Amino acid sequence: MSSEDSALEALAVLGDPVRRGLYRHVTGAPGEVGRDAAAEAAGVSRSLAAFHLDKLVEAGLLEVSFRRLSGRSGPGSGRPSKLYRRAEGERTVSLPPRAYDTASHLLAEVVEQAGLDGELQAAARASGEAEGAGPDGGADPVEALRSRGYEPFRDGDTWRLNNCPFHALADQYPALACGMNLARIEGILAGRPDGQDWIAAMDPLPHGCCVSLRSTQEHTGV
Repeated sequence: MSSEDSALEALAVLGDPVRRGLYRHVTGAPGEVGRDAAAEAAGVSRSLAAFHLDKLVEAGLLEVSFRRLSGRSGPGSGRPSKLYRRAEGERTVSLPPRAYDTASHLLAEVVEQAGLDGELQAAARASGEAEGAGPDGGADPVEALRSRGYEPFRDGDTWRLNNCPFHALADQYPALACGMNLARIEGILAGRPDGQDWIAAMDPLPHGCCVSLRSTQEHTGV
């Protein structure tokens, strides 16, 4: 099976609205998700949630691990729970096929070799400011980033970003991609009327985005 056929089959699995809701809940969570929590979030029975979650695993969209949620071990501690998380791989489909990833990696290599990091960050910040000033950013900076695929979640007084929209590029060119990403987010904040109340900083997650967000106000509004 070609990579395009594989991607199409994986994405077709998300055609079911319940399955799509479960996938969004699992991938938007900061940690692994059990069947009970997923079922409650989707408003379905545990058995139906288990069926759809396992279909997402078969499609390669989710991965599974087993762990006792009680933290106990030994006799009487019960069976390990089946937990779900986002699969490491990416699925993209372009009809007809395009090679944007190849172009982005070639451009990144040229920028890095030419030492144009500063120019790239300036362009990213300007682009972010234009985005932040636009009408589609959401109700506040957190929603603006959510609408752009960053998947923000609350961690105490900090908003962390569960997804890196530039993951493949950041794997190969981490300093370049992360610097560009921080500049873009700073630009989005600068372009919004309420953006001055927020601070973006380099604060990488092991499997998420390299930037975190903090409000300078006591109440974040979300």
